[in-house]
Amino acid sequence: MSLHSTEISSVKAAKAAEAKKGKDRFMIIHNGRLLALSLATLFVIFVLQFALSDYLVLALTRILIMSIFAMGYNMLMGYTGLLSLGHAMFFGFGLYAAGLSSYYFGTSLPVSFVIAIAASLVFSFVIGLLALRTEGVSFMIVTLMFAQAAYLATLYFSKITGGDQGLTLPTDARSFSLLGANFDMTSDVVRFNLAFGIFAVVLIFFFFVTQGPLGRLFTAVRENEPRTQMLGFDTYRVRLAAFTLSGTVCGLAGALYALMFGYIGSAFAGFHYSIEALLFTLVGGPGTLLGPLLGTGIMTMLIDRLSGITTAYLIIIGIILIVVNMWFPKGILGTIRERWVPWLK
Repeated sequence: MSLHSTEISSVKAAKAAEAKKGKDRFMIIHNGRLLALSLATLFVIFVLQFALSDYLVLALTRILIMSIFAMGYNMLMGYTGLLSLGHAMFFGFGLYAAGLSSYYFGTSLPVSFVIAIAASLVFSFVIGLLALRTEGVSFMIVTLMFAQAAYLATLYFSKITGGDQGLTLPTDARSFSLLGANFDMTSDVVRFNLAFGIFAVVLIFFFFVTQGPLGRLFTAVRENEPRTQMLGFDTYRVRLAAFTLSGTVCGLAGALYALMFGYIGSAFAGFHYSIEALLFTLVGGPGTLLGPLLGTGIMTMLIDRLSGITTAYLIIIGIILIVVNMWFPKGILGTIRERWVPWLK
């Protein structure tokens, strides 16, 4: 009987191993398709600079930066299922960390950029330790209150931050040398290519995060946190990792915006920037790699075009959002993934 049981166990183990190999091959094929789509998207974006007008290249530069902001937000809301209403504070924190260090201490732009990323990492970790002690609606309110406190701080310390008026970086501080190459941040071409390069790095980084073990943990927490806990994972640490990663990338986007355009102001820490990140993610598709880019591009161009036609453009934007929500309840790419293209993660 024991020999027979051993043979049965061996057969079951072999079948399980074969099934796992088949699943791994399936995942590799899907991941390969998504990676190929991501690389193709990057290629198209890069080539667009040669076909678009100077104004549209400038607009595309801003879209790339705001897409990084939306990608950071999507990591928390889309993949982990935590709805924050305060991510403007991370964008603003990175913006001020980079801008103020350059404005007051004369640090070079690459050094200011690194300082902002490191500071955003610490800041988002500390805020996460506090905010993640709450859940659901309480979490939304706490993140909103933190963001409002940060926004009011930028106004209260207006002698340092510039408040509503903001601060403009000196022209001579907007150029730097790196590895023997000179970069002038007043040049549209330089700004676009630097923004594109950093966007590409963030996109590929998020590809490996979302398709790897950490990304699957984020999704497991979103889908069924009690079961994830039952399997032995510390879901608080998982959520804290997602929160810290999200806040750091949003701070990176803020720093990039400040150094690219040479301006910092309290408006960037305002509540509407948190809502923009949410809208960009919802339109493009929460929990999809390229959704934030699509949502940011569509919403930015719509707002830009419609605001030049009518002062009531927000009403039209609201109607468009209602239509999108009716026809694409999980965002454009999220709905396409659910109905036709399951590998579009």
